[in-house]
Amino acid sequence: MNWQRNLGPNLLALCAGSLVTLSLAPYDIWPAAILSCCIYLGLLRDCDIRTATWRGWLYGFGMFGTGASWVWVSIHDHGNAGVFLATALTVLFCAGLALLHALFAWIYVRLLREVMAGMLVGFPALWVLFEWLRSWLLTGFPWLFLGYSTLDTWGEGWVPVIGIFGVSLLVAFSASCLYLAYMRRSVQACLVYATMVAALWLVGWQLQQAKWVAPASATKLSVGIVQANIPQALKWKRQYYQPTLDLYHAMTEPMLGKDLLLWPESAIPNYYQRAQEFLSPLAEQTRQAGSALVTGIPWRPEGSAVYYNSIVAMGAGSGVYHKQRLVPFGEYVPLESWLRGLIEFFNLPMSAFSPGEDNQAPLLVKSFRISPFICYEIVYPELVRHYASQADLMLTISNDSWFGRSIGPLQHLQMARMRALENGRYLVRGTNNGVSAIINEQGKVVAQSAQFERLTLTGEAQVMMGATPFSRIGSTPVIVLCALLLALVMGVGTMGLRLQHD
Repeated sequence: MNWQRNLGPNLLALCAGSLVTLSLAPYDIWPAAILSCCIYLGLLRDCDIRTATWRGWLYGFGMFGTGASWVWVSIHDHGNAGVFLATALTVLFCAGLALLHALFAWIYVRLLREVMAGMLVGFPALWVLFEWLRSWLLTGFPWLFLGYSTLDTWGEGWVPVIGIFGVSLLVAFSASCLYLAYMRRSVQACLVYATMVAALWLVGWQLQQAKWVAPASATKLSVGIVQANIPQALKWKRQYYQPTLDLYHAMTEPMLGKDLLLWPESAIPNYYQRAQEFLSPLAEQTRQAGSALVTGIPWRPEGSAVYYNSIVAMGAGSGVYHKQRLVPFGEYVPLESWLRGLIEFFNLPMSAFSPGEDNQAPLLVKSFRISPFICYEIVYPELVRHYASQADLMLTISNDSWFGRSIGPLQHLQMARMRALENGRYLVRGTNNGVSAIINEQGKVVAQSAQFERLTLTGEAQVMMGATPFSRIGSTPVIVLCALLLALVMGVGTMGLRLQHD
């Protein structure tokens, strides 16, 4: 029967999608990304459009069902949804995202597959355009990009030049070359395609030696990060408010005198305006010690019904930043009038934030400009690039307690490393329960904490001067190149069909 004949390819499509997850943190089996695309090309090679669309959806479901499965933890553990409901909502979330891969497969088979250039450059160009689409559609879900697999490989040499979308193009193009070499099965074809792939990765190795930015003389900031490891279930309970403040103060005091003291996202479970009894003397204490304290805290102007997820600098620092990219359902509820109150997950504490304005000023730590990002924002390459270009140092705070012991926090750290490498800036990362880290301008972790432990992390962050090519030009050239390649391939394909018809 037809379903029996397609059972093997359908299961293979699910498995091929899950290979993308294996190529990323915490597994870091980077060849799995290339193998995944090779299998995907094979699955779309000899089938009709309907079958291809179904296989594309299965591929996407395999990728998101394994790589974004951490949403189950948030829904079940912190939203108090039962196992069945949490599973159903997670499946619905992943199935919705997989529709993008169904559309990808439909476009590829309908417009690109019949032209050899469609396999060689059309497939990778279309892949990157769909990653770019995911970075902004419905506020964006820029997760599980192929390019993250290049970290700690020769491919990372390309990152400061062409950014995450560029290295995704590199990975997908490598897969296309290897698949075509397999299909041709001739020595000459294998040599040609293998040479193209080897050349790209060897250039990446050479680019690793390039110095796009340089230290600003001997300027370093001493850093102290507080990782309080407060259980999410207790964080917003009134009876734990004062113990929470006492804990942060006690953990911070031994580090007074360091240039930058960092507390995580929403470290203080109260509005800034209502926490002045605690914050005012703390700001004076840190100022006298010569330290800038930067903390996550909700912000609600007096008399306003609007509130923000914010970062505030005090003591020897100044400035306020309001988060711009909010997490759907975690920080705001889409279709709120329908969903709010339906189940506890849609009524989580502090889940009605407003987004901050564009073009906010950097924080100041002593005389240094710091570009701040809150949690989810660090995964947006263009947002980070915009602010990093104005700063001496980057900083991100997060509360990865929402992810529990899933793979989510380690994926999140990997993406933060990519932003540091793209922009040639040190990145200081503070989290509630790990992984807190100091990441250098090459995307390498120079100090990091263990997960699920109460501790402080200390180290130094070097101020860098100069800019990477990506920091100057951004993702636009890669996106335009991919669009032009698609237009060219479709034009060639249309011309070929007309010639055949004549």
